[in-house]
Amino acid sequence: MIIAASVTDRFGIPIQAEGVPRKVADPFDFGGGHIEPDRAVDPGLVYDIDPREYAKFYNCSINPKDECESYMRQLYQLNLPSIVVPDLKYSVTVWRTIINVGVAEATYHAMLEAPVGMTMSVEPSVIKFTNGGSRSVTFKVTFTTRQRVQGGYTFGSLTWQDGITHSVRIPIAVRTIIQDFVADTS
Repeated sequence: MIIAASVTDRFGIPIQAEGVPRKVADPFDFGGGHIEPDRAVDPGLVYDIDPREYAKFYNCSINPKDECESYMRQLYQLNLPSIVVPDLKYSVTVWRTIINVGVAEATYHAMLEAPVGMTMSVEPSVIKFTNGGSRSVTFKVTFTTRQRVQGGYTFGSLTWQDGITHSVRIPIAVRTIIQDFVADTS
């Protein structure tokens, strides 16, 4: 998947959510943001997913079997260009793989915007692609709660920047919980 989008409109104003009253949109409203076709031609990095993962997700959603139970609990591990953790109690690590589709020699630095109430780290935080080297890199993002509350979703982002032309941002949504059986309070 290619992320070539902005979270501001053409005037630089944050995207607004539809409805009344108006509010600044969050990742559930805008996803990756407004699509920017010119940037989609040269995204630098992409998050690719094996179609078999979608098939497994679909099959487990429609007709759950015993082998689906653990799979469905780990859905936030799908290599999507976003991260959603619906049930963070203490700490969780999420894995993603990016593929360099830009120039062979490139270095990207992670820029983090942690959701409110938690710490967020990325390893490695600097990714270097070399001529003749691997075009893909797997990295991990760890979220740890700083305040334990039964709450709604808070939002952040992870952006890989090469310092020249590419800025590849994915939205993050995390909901902290204290008890599993308490209904969503938002």
